[in-house]
Amino acid sequence: MSRLDAKTIAVYDTQAKEYAARRANRIEPGLTVFTPKLRQGGHVLDLGCGPGDASVHFLKAGFTVDAVDASASMVALTRELGVNARQATFDQIDQVNAYDGIWASYSLLHAARSDMPDNLARLRTALKPGGKLHIGLKLGSGESRDPIGRYYTYYALDELIGLLETAGFTPEAWETEDAVGLDGKAYQGIWMHANG
Repeated sequence: MSRLDAKTIAVYDTQAKEYAARRANRIEPGLTVFTPKLRQGGHVLDLGCGPGDASVHFLKAGFTVDAVDASASMVALTRELGVNARQATFDQIDQVNAYDGIWASYSLLHAARSDMPDNLARLRTALKPGGKLHIGLKLGSGESRDPIGRYYTYYALDELIGLLETAGFTPEAWETEDAVGLDGKAYQGIWMHANG
């Protein structure tokens, strides 16, 4: 995270196994649609990889994966799955034209709204020309903490489209979903795919 939110990272560090268990039989929204859009055998950044389930999916599909997360516990779980993972924050993504795809599923929502333009600009720089971005966020407005202490920034659809376009992306498809989070609360999420 550009401004590291210690409380959010602490939640993931202490509840990594519980989080992984909740995701064990869940296919990430948009994953099966996103994967075929990528250059076969290409390089994928899993930004905020969590326990590594999406990273494993990409590896099995024949991609090279760079998995990063701000939580040391999440990085450890991902490494246990045989994925090359490292601890890093959003502002430490400094590659140039490195990735055919960037998977940012429900990770950037933990950054402050004021940091989103810079975060997206870094991802655009890291993406190869013609590369693809997946971003997952929670719909709504404002910024707050959930009952277990995680910091969230909520976005409206038109706001997200505007941010992506300003960063140089072309949004191409999106869907919303109703789900229940680690805190047990229902939320409406959105995933969007964009061209770099």
